[in-house]
Amino acid sequence: MIDSCMGPERIIALWGAKRRPLARQRTAPVHKSAWGLALVVGLAFGVAVSLSGIGRAQTQASAANSARHAIAMHGEPALPANFTHMPYVNPAAPKGGRLVFGVLGTFDSLNPLIVRGTSLQQIRGYVIESLLSRGNDEPFTLYGLLAESVETDDARSYVTFHINPKAAFSDGKPVTAEDVLFSRELLRTKGRPNHRLYYAKVAKAEALDAHTVRFDLTGANDRELPLILGLMPILPKHATDEASFEETSMTPLVGSGPYRVGAVRPGASIVFERNPDYWGRELPINRGLWNFDEVRFDFFREANAAFEAFKRGLYDFRVEIEPLRWSSGYDFPAAQSGQVVKEVIANGSPRPSEFLVFNSRRPQFSDIRVREALSLLFDFEWINQNYFFSLYQRSGGFFAGSELSSYGVNANARERELLKPFPAEVRADIMDGTFKLPASDSSGRDRETLRRALGLFAQAGYEVSNRVLRKKATGEPFTFEILTTTRDQERIALAYARDLKRAGITPLVRVVDAVQFDQRRLAYDFDMIQNRWDQSLSPGNELAFYFGSSAAENQGTRNYMGVKSAAVDAMIAALLQTRERGDFVAAIRALDRVLMSGFYVIPVFNMPAQWLGRWVRVERPKRSALTGNLPETWWQAADTRRE
Repeated sequence: MIDSCMGPERIIALWGAKRRPLARQRTAPVHKSAWGLALVVGLAFGVAVSLSGIGRAQTQASAANSARHAIAMHGEPALPANFTHMPYVNPAAPKGGRLVFGVLGTFDSLNPLIVRGTSLQQIRGYVIESLLSRGNDEPFTLYGLLAESVETDDARSYVTFHINPKAAFSDGKPVTAEDVLFSRELLRTKGRPNHRLYYAKVAKAEALDAHTVRFDLTGANDRELPLILGLMPILPKHATDEASFEETSMTPLVGSGPYRVGAVRPGASIVFERNPDYWGRELPINRGLWNFDEVRFDFFREANAAFEAFKRGLYDFRVEIEPLRWSSGYDFPAAQSGQVVKEVIANGSPRPSEFLVFNSRRPQFSDIRVREALSLLFDFEWINQNYFFSLYQRSGGFFAGSELSSYGVNANARERELLKPFPAEVRADIMDGTFKLPASDSSGRDRETLRRALGLFAQAGYEVSNRVLRKKATGEPFTFEILTTTRDQERIALAYARDLKRAGITPLVRVVDAVQFDQRRLAYDFDMIQNRWDQSLSPGNELAFYFGSSAAENQGTRNYMGVKSAAVDAMIAALLQTRERGDFVAAIRALDRVLMSGFYVIPVFNMPAQWLGRWVRVERPKRSALTGNLPETWWQAADTRRE
């Protein structure tokens, strides 16, 4: 009997099960009157089976019809099911050649899916694929990759992925539903904290057949979760050592992507080699992508050394973030002769913004008045004029330059309704958009900001005695450490230390290598660091990873400031439930206002566009994606060779 309360997917699963033949049995003679009853029961049963069969067929057809080529967080996908390629690629791009990245830092692992070690994030995408792939011209839309289609309901209480029968790992073994279930369980128990957080929301995961996997999301109340699961990296069950997965290793993971890991020089370089048997090279989502036969990543421990290597042609492009270099550093012979070009690429996403982050777990930063006072002492105008050629800007929020930013914007009715249960969590001037970051006279000796900062320190129980800021109750000097790992970070920290000295504060500026910096950052073993949270036009679950209370004490998250706020958690929960773009923007802006009101960071700067230096031996499409620079769309220029 099929329970009428079962969902349509369960009915399909039962109907599709193989039927066993009934065993032949001897029966005793039946009384004549019983034949009439048997006839009635038989007819009723036959009608029921017939109707049930029709119902099952309709359910199967409905499920097939609901499976789609793409899924959007809000609204509909921009591209139809019969799209041929993404609008930001050259579908006729030639194949061959080599692309070389220059990477600042080092690595001690080839597994980017675990907390331990430092790995290369591009292993995801180039080597390891997910069920779906991003459309980079939309805020958050995913198109079929390993899964050829996806289905869900209006409430997004489940999601089903239909795996492409052609999908295969680089060792030739097919990608199956069992691999998907294995990957989800492995990452839920041994993956990075964001994976553990997201995948634990699944109520039930099951393989409906070899190429179909269904996730029951009952109770998750998370409309983004189907997309998050679509981006889950898929590993082969047969070739992944579950027991040692959490350990750092130089053994490459087996993936299904267009490349395999080739030569590796630990800490120095990683080579990706094209997989000639790559299963997905003809997919519309891949047309015009992955054009090089070899992709190499060379690592540099210091920024100036990396730039010198670029000038010598040792790698092909660099995303420039240093205004001094951008303004005057591109005068070397290759740039003068046109072999290297400078390009400014518009980016429709929130601008990448740098912040000095307070670790509010530290007692000296637990008072919001202290954090605001320290924010007042940062002289952006002097730094921008003297270090950055006035090329940078800064914003009070976390979504600069986009419709998601609340900085300087009066809260609308929807935002105010969301924030109504938390009247003390947003300052009045931040709510009405009149709050402005402090602006100095750029002299490096602005008295007004110093006066305001000292007033806040006094309210928090501090006073300047013998030119040293001290706690009134104990006489203990106020000090802290600024942890840095690059010369650019050190330069900003030293400039800030000069500003702090005017208030009687002498911080320690400590420089460590990239590995130690990353280890201390992940363990929250710092007082202050410089950090950047890259945001998209459709942020979602990652915001809980960045700012959620549950992430504050879990090492390996990006809640570096240690935010624990019911208002922050409520705004993140609200944005995950939105269906319309307007409601989504309101929830993001409300979150932005709560974070700004907490003074957890000091905005340092943001870049108005992407600055790109490129050797012309590699070419890129004329049209950029909404997200900006995408090296996977580039190709080797004709008749060029690497010197």
